[in-house]
Amino acid sequence: MREWRHGIEVEVPFHDVDVMAVVWHGHYVKYFEIARCALLQQFDYDYPQMRDSGYLWPVVECRLKYVRPARYGQRLRIEARLLEHENRLKIGYEIHDVASGERLTRGYTIQVAVEAASGELQFVSPAILFERLNRER
Repeated sequence: MREWRHGIEVEVPFHDVDVMAVVWHGHYVKYFEIARCALLQQFDYDYPQMRDSGYLWPVVECRLKYVRPARYGQRLRIEARLLEHENRLKIGYEIHDVASGERLTRGYTIQVAVEAASGELQFVSPAILFERLNRER
């Protein structure tokens, strides 16, 4: 199976910085989310497709390691990479400064499949995920 990864660029907006002029820590999760959606779109299984397939995929774990702060106006590259998919979605992230290439943040999220109709946790990822991952676009 191919490696699934995708990167996006964002410029830090003023409303994302705190009184110390650095990106408030909670906004890094938002940057992860933007990159995650772009990655999921690569294999046509973003949140609307998840819902339509009968599964919800809540984030059950999120880990971040702040290495250096991001600041207002800074261009960031957020890379998302699918690390696991058999029993859960584990997506790894790295945030880099576009100009220098320096890594600012890294982390991962874990999502699990929940059948929408019953609310039951799925201990193996649903077949639709495997179908989407094996289909080349």
